[in-house]
Amino acid sequence: MTRSAINSELPILKATGTGGTALAAFHNALVGVNLGHYNLIRLSSVIPPGTVIDQTGTAPAPAGCWGDRLYCVYAEQRTTTPGEEAWAGIGWVQHLTGSGGLMVEHEGGSEAFVTDSILTTLYEMVQGCEAEFSAPHFVVNGAHCTSKPVCSLVIAPFEMAPWHVGAPVPADLDVSHGSRPRHASTPSRVLSPSRT
Repeated sequence: MTRSAINSELPILKATGTGGTALAAFHNALVGVNLGHYNLIRLSSVIPPGTVIDQTGTAPAPAGCWGDRLYCVYAEQRTTTPGEEAWAGIGWVQHLTGSGGLMVEHEGGSEAFVTDSILTTLYEMVQGCEAEFSAPHFVVNGAHCTSKPVCSLVIAPFEMAPWHVGAPVPADLDVSHGSRPRHASTPSRVLSPSRT
């Protein structure tokens, strides 16, 4: 398994989650992209040099063990009101020389609002040096609330880091393939994410 997407392909992943609460819906969206067992550390807006963005989401995401730190950029929008929509998106531009780029995230109640916010932010971030950057790209995801709370998630997982560098990783704590630790108890009621 790989622990970093830096100097490689950085996947942009998306999922929709539902749950009994908005927070549970967020967790289930993370589970939907196999990232529900890590501690998220939110990054700002800079893509390291030599990193290619995979907007199809097919490049392998960094993987680790239960409770590891995941450095990431993410957008997530939740709603608990039936009839409302939740939209989230990530956009980016990259320097034409391959020396890095810029990434932004936005959330809102409509696809148009999120898309416009992403493009406006990126255009203003490169203002005065537009010729040095690629055209903007973006990935958005939406969810419609019918009854239970929903969460729309788009996430770029940069790098995984353990809490104790150099410590051996017990095989029964490896959740890189979406499994629970073998010693963990299974709750009597499990909320599964729905996807659109």
